[in-house]
Amino acid sequence: MTPPDSGPARILLADDHNLVRRGVRLILDSEPDLSVVAEAADGAEAVALARGTDIDLAVLDIAMPRQTGLQAARELARLRPGLRILMLTMYDNEQYFFEALRAGACGYVLKSVADRDLVEACRAALRDEPFIYPGAETTLIRTYLDRARSGGPLPERAITEREEEILKLVAEGHSSKEIGDLLVISPKTVERHRANLLQKLGLRDRLELTRYAIRVGLIEP
Repeated sequence: MTPPDSGPARILLADDHNLVRRGVRLILDSEPDLSVVAEAADGAEAVALARGTDIDLAVLDIAMPRQTGLQAARELARLRPGLRILMLTMYDNEQYFFEALRAGACGYVLKSVADRDLVEACRAALRDEPFIYPGAETTLIRTYLDRARSGGPLPERAITEREEEILKLVAEGHSSKEIGDLLVISPKTVERHRANLLQKLGLRDRLELTRYAIRVGLIEP
């Protein structure tokens, strides 16, 4: 945790909605021990800012364009192993709670109750303690956290990071060629990943992939 004489904890805030960022910043900056020092509108911008900004904590929205908060969290965990990460979301979704923990986050806060929970969650993260939002304390989650702490094996991801990237871009309406250009891979490779996604998830077409991406919080409806 940041030493008490070094001033308030420095926070990076990432959310693609300006009004949400403004509201969250008001909540955090009103606390003497917390200070938002950088803001990002998507996951890629958050990662870029984290490379050059001295921060103690990243608060990341899950559903953002270009790169989701979960994708950014995984990258930040690799780049800055000591950085604490909190996920901020409108989705009360158990699967994505697990994904957040696997990505390296130590907490998961619902936007609908951010005014109640966010400050407490930030302080818990800075103490290296997990924050579980009220109502999510299920036996399943408790077992997961116990296994994570004891170094036990964790459940495998349903899809790979690359497949998740492609799923998000497909759901956002990009063509195989556009996705290939963005990810620097061939359109044929994109099509192969897309076919694998359909098979793994038991879905039939782009529409069903888009519905799935919305359901799990990769994109907003």
